[in-house]
Amino acid sequence: MRLIASVVGVIILGVGWVTASSFAQNADLVGPLSVQVGPSTEARIIYPANRHATLVLPDGQRRAVHSILNMRRRMHFGDYIWNDSGIPPGPTWVRVDLAQQTLSVFRAGHEIGSTVILFGADGKPTPSGVFPVLAKAQVHRSTLYDAEMPYMLRLTRDGVAIHASNVHEGAATHGCIGVPPAFARLLYGQMQVGDQVAIIAS
Repeated sequence: MRLIASVVGVIILGVGWVTASSFAQNADLVGPLSVQVGPSTEARIIYPANRHATLVLPDGQRRAVHSILNMRRRMHFGDYIWNDSGIPPGPTWVRVDLAQQTLSVFRAGHEIGSTVILFGADGKPTPSGVFPVLAKAQVHRSTLYDAEMPYMLRLTRDGVAIHASNVHEGAATHGCIGVPPAFARLLYGQMQVGDQVAIIAS
């Protein structure tokens, strides 16, 4: 799934292996990758202050990236990583990559969490674009599908949301973005109404 090895700069996203050089194309990440390894940075790959990376969102917004998580193992369905130690308060937003089947959380320009996701099947595809969180509810039940949607972050007026799911291979949603329950709880605690979620289709 997704792995970042600080020594060789290899990044694995979604279900494919992606090198650091091709990460720019796949994730709209612009800027040179700088790896700083040491006791205070071993959990992160840090971009120099004068050469930070930039993520381009579907609506043309550009978001500075100061550091990303240094993932040292392959992520499988149901896995996640979360590390916001030492990250200051600041604007929080989410990037969802449907092609790579991953979700990343950024705070103050630093990636603090990442997980493998479920998303909509062909009949009920997950929309792409930039969406503000319209509402949030720790306990929620879909009236349309009669299904529990814990730690729900609503993105569209017709019900597309991020919520806790049993994330496993072969599963899909009715257009929502499903994340592991423990990750959903952490994400719910970070996100506020109005915070943005960028969903990338390819």
